Amino acid sequence: MNNNLTEAQNELFEWIKDYIKKFHHSPSIRQMMQGMGLKSPAPIQSRLKHLQEKGYISWQEGRARTLQLVNDLITKNVPILGSIAAGGLVETYSDVSEELDISDVFQKKNVFALTVNGDSMKDAYIADGDMVLMEPVIEKSSLRNGMIVSAMVPGLGTTLKYFFRKNNQIILEAANPDYEPIKIDQNLVSIQGKLIAVWRKVEKF
Repeated sequence: MNNNLTEAQNELFEWIKDYIKKFHHSPSIRQMMQGMGLKSPAPIQSRLKHLQEKGYISWQEGRARTLQLVNDLITKNVPILGSIAAGGLVETYSDVSEELDISDVFQKKNVFALTVNGDSMKDAYIADGDMVLMEPVIEKSSLRNGMIVSAMVPGLGTTLKYFFRKNNQIILEAANPDYEPIKIDQNLVSIQGKLIAVWRKVEKF
């Protein structure tokens, strides 16, 4: 049993892992209710929220089959085999001399993942369908202008944007000129997390 999960949360988490391993896609709320022997979706939604807060899953409430297992991501060192040309050619690699250590990303406390919907951050090289890994923000004072954050805005929901603070206002700017900045009183916006990594799956051809 995972140490920081309750028995009910761990039961659901293990059931979800088995389901995804067997069917290769995430279960619906109704299927989770049936799997847990529950007649109401509320306990399932509560457990999912806790699993997300504790960094075990990525899940968007109200959107069908958006659940993903965060621990399916690579959590070990990746060998750096050299450089690759994106312009002219460069000499190919010969020896493995370094490793790219990405374990620290996943060792941060309560890291959570969100699936990106839309193109408002495309000029920051964050595309529709990418997964962003976020570190929770405990104190707004720790944020610096220019950071990319996930913010909860009344009436708009959660959005991924550049963060700027000016006087008593928070300005959330897109990385796409088609979108206007969102300006809102600092007391009305909740900053949920700051970006630490972007995960992109490459389609097989």
